[in-house]
Amino acid sequence: MRSPAAPSRSAGISGRALAVLVALAVALAAAFVIAPRTLAASRSDGGFADERDLIEALRAAFVEYWSSGDRDFSHGLERVVDYWFRYHVAKAVIAAILLIVLVALGALLWKAFLRAGGLGTGRRAALASARVLVTMLALFSLVMVMANVQGTVAPFASLLPMLVIGATDEELADTLDQVRQRLADSLSAGDRTPPALEVMISDFSRYHVAMAVVAATLAVVLIGTSVVVWKRFARTGSSDRRTKRALGSSGVLLALMSLVVIVVAWANATNAADPAPGLLAFFEGGW
Repeated sequence: MRSPAAPSRSAGISGRALAVLVALAVALAAAFVIAPRTLAASRSDGGFADERDLIEALRAAFVEYWSSGDRDFSHGLERVVDYWFRYHVAKAVIAAILLIVLVALGALLWKAFLRAGGLGTGRRAALASARVLVTMLALFSLVMVMANVQGTVAPFASLLPMLVIGATDEELADTLDQVRQRLADSLSAGDRTPPALEVMISDFSRYHVAMAVVAATLAVVLIGTSVVVWKRFARTGSSDRRTKRALGSSGVLLALMSLVVIVVAWANATNAADPAPGLLAFFEGGW
């Protein structure tokens, strides 16, 4: 008599492929947290010891930059911005690879779930739970890719929250007050905008343009995928209830994600078109 097939094979899963993908996902998740700081450090400056060291360097460099009145970054600020650019590049690449691995893992679990008719209820539930977990992790990875692409395109603007959150230094507080005042004056009275403030407004606009473009591109991909899923849903016979339910839930998720991403694209495009009020709101604590 033939012995029953192993659960992974009866579900249509290659145990080796599953193990490799899970191991890769775990390794990449760890690398996403640990590796970027090391990868971003250049041989010339050695990077920064920790987040506090980075924030202190940024704040001192920003005060110096604002006081100089120049458009070009000071040496200290250029060092921080260059480091932050490399940091986001590393994060974006690792998150993108992790997303690919999670999509492949999700596809494997999807096929297994659709072929799980011969398995018990507990094993089918385990497959469904694993698929949901992988989907959530993939969504998180996607958000990380988007955020880090945005930070790569506009690293200076992505550093700005570090200036205002928990700022207690008197010199920095005075500098931020000057930034707010000059921004308000340029909006209300049409005063001349200082060169450093022009750079900030420009990079703030670029920051939102980046997210608007990424979100709009993603919306197109999601809508196209949703159409394909719903077409397959319509072609699936009513007798195959497991496949029909899985396709239906996937189609609804894709449609909801498309709506969210479209809202994100619209909001960022609006900010990019008129960045100065948004930048002022940010410095006043409204972002």
